Amino acid sequence: MSNQIKGIVIRAPSWVGDAVMSLPALHELRRIFPEAHIAVTAPPGTTDIFIDSDLVNEVIVQSRDGLLSTFTQAREWRKRHFDLAVIFQNSFGSAAVASLGRVPTRIGYATDRRTFLLTHPLPVPEWKDQRHESFYYLNIVAELERVLLGTSTVNKVAPKFALHVSEERKERARRLLAEHAADLTKPIALLCPGSINSRAKRWPPERYAALADRLAQAGITVALIGSPGELPVSEEVAAHAESSPLMLTGETTVAEAVALISIADVLITNDTGPAHIGAALKIRTIVIFGPTNPLTTYPMSPNAEIIRHSPDCAPCMLRDCPIDHRCMTAISPEEVFERTVAHIGIQPVG
Repeated sequence: MSNQIKGIVIRAPSWVGDAVMSLPALHELRRIFPEAHIAVTAPPGTTDIFIDSDLVNEVIVQSRDGLLSTFTQAREWRKRHFDLAVIFQNSFGSAAVASLGRVPTRIGYATDRRTFLLTHPLPVPEWKDQRHESFYYLNIVAELERVLLGTSTVNKVAPKFALHVSEERKERARRLLAEHAADLTKPIALLCPGSINSRAKRWPPERYAALADRLAQAGITVALIGSPGELPVSEEVAAHAESSPLMLTGETTVAEAVALISIADVLITNDTGPAHIGAALKIRTIVIFGPTNPLTTYPMSPNAEIIRHSPDCAPCMLRDCPIDHRCMTAISPEEVFERTVAHIGIQPVG
């Protein structure tokens, strides 16, 4: 039946980090359907993750959420005559688009009261909160293979993350740094101090500032990155810092941020999208963990590590800490600095 599936549409997760964690499932889907035309759709920004991917044939930018958007997308899907919709996103709306778009085979999790919209609704695995999020998406492809092909070859042991950045994009990233007076002869450290969906995940700005100063003293070029919504946090870091880190927060698209990360020597970030980008790119990545569950969202790469001093209340998964943010304040700038310089192989100065 594999050769009967000609057109596949994938509704990718909406968040950038989740989209990166779905890449192993996309890899397995391409392996199972090597000749199919695979289109991936996601909101603006998130689609940038798939720009240089050799796993997909087409990237479709999803229009805004809402009832009108649902019907507009469904009309477009009907025109394309997809044979199969693989829905990684958990929302009702994503399944509604596939159903209204008359895709004959629709598989995804039975979440958000959308079971009737799927031809193959899957129960959420009992292990969801005990395993890395990439397995959550791989499980959908494994069930798809079992149901449609009667085989079970999906790799659930060693997920393969493939995030590609063209040399042209890397060169543009170098030019962007140069335009901001970066010294490209020095190691480059990118700091991502923000987090869109949780204030509790943010290591305090004054600590990022102290880290930026220590890195600058060690002869490292430091730049702050993040989305426009994270600019106030980066501005607070810059205000506390004495070393004037480069301000790139809010000045890049997701695609440009990915390219910047790909040429960096090290990335230091909270548990947010760039952590998974750095890991997928095999860049040295340090992730500061606090209220979130490292079992499900740790950066899956031999070049990545987490720093975490977990109190009894963690992981709480709260967006705002109701007490004293002890999971984050237990981590010192000096500890992060020492782990960083060890990662990039230079001797601390001072």
